[in-house]
Amino acid sequence: MANRAYCEPLTPLDPLRISQAITDAYDNRRIASVNDHEIRMSVMTHGFPWHRHPDSEETFYGVDGELIIEFAHHQAVLKPGEFLTVPRGVLHRTRPSGERSVSLTFEKLGAETVFE
Repeated sequence: MANRAYCEPLTPLDPLRISQAITDAYDNRRIASVNDHEIRMSVMTHGFPWHRHPDSEETFYGVDGELIIEFAHHQAVLKPGEFLTVPRGVLHRTRPSGERSVSLTFEKLGAETVFE
């Protein structure tokens, strides 16, 4: 028996295609929810401030360009097709390596963000 809970057809989303229509210097929007988590697409041309999430891990998945994830004593460069999980409570900030980056972020719905 088919699940009739859905009123609209299920169709794939293409984050890269969605991002190509965004002209803002920074855009961070929810594109999906999964159970008690959300998936956000971040398009950035400048950095995001130092912060941490005391109640949630945060996973970044590279879509386009390179994303630099800075930590207190090192940084990681995320290329398209790669992902990295920041453990809960770890101080970090993000910025594009070049002119622009597009990434997906997977995080618990309503996760607290504490800016440092």
